[in-house]
Amino acid sequence: MTSDAVHVVDHPVVEHRLAALRDEATEPAVFRLLVRELSTFIAYEALRDLETAPVHVRTPVAPDAPSRRVIETVLIVPILRAGLGMVSAVQELAPYSEVAYVGLCRDETTLRPEVYLDRIPRDLRGHRVVICDPMLATGGSLVEVCDLLAGRGAGRVQVLCLLASAPGIERFHASHPDVTVTCAAVDPALDERGFIVPGLGDAGDRLFGPPA
Repeated sequence: MTSDAVHVVDHPVVEHRLAALRDEATEPAVFRLLVRELSTFIAYEALRDLETAPVHVRTPVAPDAPSRRVIETVLIVPILRAGLGMVSAVQELAPYSEVAYVGLCRDETTLRPEVYLDRIPRDLRGHRVVICDPMLATGGSLVEVCDLLAGRGAGRVQVLCLLASAPGIERFHASHPDVTVTCAAVDPALDERGFIVPGLGDAGDRLFGPPA
């Protein structure tokens, strides 16, 4: 499934790791490693149009080799707490980055998100923003965050996630049709709790353990 707004990273090495990520028998340490590896692959695809500038470098055999270097800085916005598991991979991939945190919790009755932490700059004019959230489930959290970013004048906004649901993508793009989503897979459904099916369970709990 690839469109202007949704890009699924379709590659055997991604599918192999995603199978292990879904497996309920995968231990937390391995799960964290898989999240990191998949985040690298997803970010690699999403950031292929980072702005570059021409440079010349000296190689061991030539004094003046034409090359290019990245000059664009991206603002990485992980949605706490699960989004933290993706940040280091994106930082290592992007030569220049900053990180700002936003925390949302979900009302388990209404499934609506509520912001409990906002460390995003008030003025985002000209900033390219990359949101990290392993699971695009109902889409409610991403709508809330993108509304916040739009209100602060963000430039280009992209979403990186490991798994998305078809209903969640539909809901999200009804509110933010111009925000691209790059992910490893799109699953067909949500259960009565708003979890992706077949999914992989609660990514935050599998990364960091159940909340206190």
